[in-house]
Amino acid sequence: MRDTKWMVYSKRADFGAISARFSVSPMLARILINRGLAENDIESYLNGTLDTLPSGALLPDMARSVEILAEKIRAQKLIRIIGDYDIDGVCSTYILLQGMRALGANADYDIPDRIADGYGLNLRLVERAAREGVDTIVTCDNGIAARQEVASAVSQGLTVIVTDHHEVAHGEDGEELLPPAHAVIDPKRDGSQYPFSSICGAVVAWKLIEELFLHFRKPKESARVFLPFAAIATVGDVMPLRQENRIIVREGLKAIGSCENLGLQKLIARCELNPEALTTYHIGFVIGPCLNAGGRLESAKLGLAMLLESDEARAEEAAERLKALNDQRKQMTEDGIRAASEEIDALPELPKVLVVCLKDCHESVAGIIAGRLKEKYYRPSFVLTDSQEPGFLKGSGRSIEGYHMFHALEEVAPLLSKFGGHPMAAGLTLPETELSRFREQLNQNAVLSEAQLIETQWIDIALPFAYANEDLIAELSRMEPFGQGNVRPCFGQKHVEIRSARVLGKNRNVVKLSLRDEAGTVREAIAFTDGDAFLAEMAESKYFAVLYFPELNEYLGKTSLQLVLKAWKFER
Repeated sequence: MRDTKWMVYSKRADFGAISARFSVSPMLARILINRGLAENDIESYLNGTLDTLPSGALLPDMARSVEILAEKIRAQKLIRIIGDYDIDGVCSTYILLQGMRALGANADYDIPDRIADGYGLNLRLVERAAREGVDTIVTCDNGIAARQEVASAVSQGLTVIVTDHHEVAHGEDGEELLPPAHAVIDPKRDGSQYPFSSICGAVVAWKLIEELFLHFRKPKESARVFLPFAAIATVGDVMPLRQENRIIVREGLKAIGSCENLGLQKLIARCELNPEALTTYHIGFVIGPCLNAGGRLESAKLGLAMLLESDEARAEEAAERLKALNDQRKQMTEDGIRAASEEIDALPELPKVLVVCLKDCHESVAGIIAGRLKEKYYRPSFVLTDSQEPGFLKGSGRSIEGYHMFHALEEVAPLLSKFGGHPMAAGLTLPETELSRFREQLNQNAVLSEAQLIETQWIDIALPFAYANEDLIAELSRMEPFGQGNVRPCFGQKHVEIRSARVLGKNRNVVKLSLRDEAGTVREAIAFTDGDAFLAEMAESKYFAVLYFPELNEYLGKTSLQLVLKAWKFER
């Protein structure tokens, strides 16, 4: 297992008072403080509702956008929603399209092809819209960086409204470089009054529909039919599960069970999931990848068409197609990870920033491979592939804490023909001739210390196994949903005896263990890892230190308590 640094939180507070005030155990009070919550924020964290979410009216240019769109809807002007090819883009497009159609809008959609078009709005899509008599373009999950493309659309007489959530570029003097649209909604704009900027594109779209509904004297609450899709996009786009995102995802997961969208129902069924018991894991690693698979390997329109489908047989067929594409994507990913790892392992020294060129890799899985490399080596990682444009490479990057990937690309912008993204993820295009300089300059600019290149595993509490029981699991469930920005509580225990260990699974990637702690409490445990590598690392050792969390395991109608191991260090 890769070396990690283990640290126990040592934050101080009056845990007894917090426990009494919010009717939680002192242990949960400690964990909440560990999450960086101020005492005044705990009430919202535990009991926040959809009614407490900030108003979309606070977003920049929201009033202007509603005014324009209301006029276009009443005049029956053709409005084209242009999304993006990932899960956030698909969900954003669905929300805007169906929301506007519910108000009587003459609306259709377009989504760029990942390979032929690349990310977001492009001149080809603009020309097609102009040719087909579109009056108004509304972007979603893209557009903030499309200054040339928006300018072209406006010059041809089109009205353009940009809705996005990505970082806004700035010029040398620090001024915002906004596209020349008629309105630009983005929570990351300078001077935005919106209190939480880390929402995804689908949430921005949902807020716009809410405000449009209010304008047309339609109850704002009726827009909650789109809540499941805002939640799916929030998880799928790896937004931090803090503040309103956590409420959206928590309530959105509940709403999926009663969601009447036929395509979503069929996909959940095809993935053999219970719609009444979905978690962020199911969205992030099962449903989300299937919705993304269309955009990766064929067209994102497949996923959107499934969500728009009203015929049961066709909806089922679409769900089956997306599931098959995702299975194909999984194999391509594994092949790419293997090739990238071989290239990295052959280097004389591990650089601070990994830049791998896999010319034969399908560009749609570059981001996934970059993410897996980041996890394996704990380095900011870029994976580049051949693009459709001769002489150019396209790629994606995934980052670690302390390395702002978008800013890093801004520093090497003269080498790039196109780039965009977030602090933790980015996409780019560059001439193949600049690959070496790109790699060199990224590493020269990287101000990462050796300490920053060792992942820190934070431990909430050193907890004997006896306390890891069903009561604790029930109380910790109040912290759900878990994910980026709201990590699952982690407990530690040292000098744990390994009573038995065996490898399970077709791919031998599950280790089943029986463990006993120093107090003599025995617990069944499970580790999701390379089973053979685990046994080899264990060798003759009978004791190790573990980081874990407890969960209830349901199998063949029986429920049992087990510990899920997050990390371990064998004693020698």
